Amino acid sequence: MREHGAEQRALSAAELFDDLGIGYERAFAHLPAQLEAVGWLKGRLGAGARVLDVGSGTGRPVADLLARAGCDVTGIDVSGTMVELARAQVPGARFEQCGVHDFEAPEGSFDAVCAFFPLLVMDRSEVSAALKRMAGWLAPGGYLVSATVPADVEDVEIVWMGRRVRVSSFSAEEYVRQIREECGLDVLHHAVSVFQPDDEQAGPEEHVFCYARRAKELPGG
Repeated sequence: MREHGAEQRALSAAELFDDLGIGYERAFAHLPAQLEAVGWLKGRLGAGARVLDVGSGTGRPVADLLARAGCDVTGIDVSGTMVELARAQVPGARFEQCGVHDFEAPEGSFDAVCAFFPLLVMDRSEVSAALKRMAGWLAPGGYLVSATVPADVEDVEIVWMGRRVRVSSFSAEEYVRQIREECGLDVLHHAVSVFQPDDEQAGPEEHVFCYARRAKELPGG
């Protein structure tokens, strides 16, 4: 991420990803840590496992790989353009134009929730609330596999892939702490890596990936 003083207006998350469209997939399609995370998750889910992909984008690679593995995949994204692309590219999954704060599902509805970078274009309180919502959607023993750009920032204006946006995030340590302590999940793995998107307007990014699990036996169960 880099700060920027251009004159253009900062875009909302929906506007940003409507504008990026298939370009986002091309820039991030071969993100090694993401492919590794999806492979790890596939190895722990059986056929018919219910998976929610938050910020599903174009549907590839995440929803596509999981649907091909036999999972029952629902994707949500705030961008109408992304949802249209995902429906066309991944007919084996369902996609809704919806944000994580608006999506409704009963507690324990999913065997896994994927959330690869959907929480950056919001404020910190919304990020924390979203993590708790996603944790609550996990069935006992379910997995939350997520990633973000770790940074100790609140409502900072940057240019990303040539577009101006306002972002918030937490340090890697704080992000993992919230998943463990605020969401009550067992953190099984977390790692920080650097990736260079395949886009001339994007610089290298630091990423933190976290694999976590809800307890098989819930308190009072």
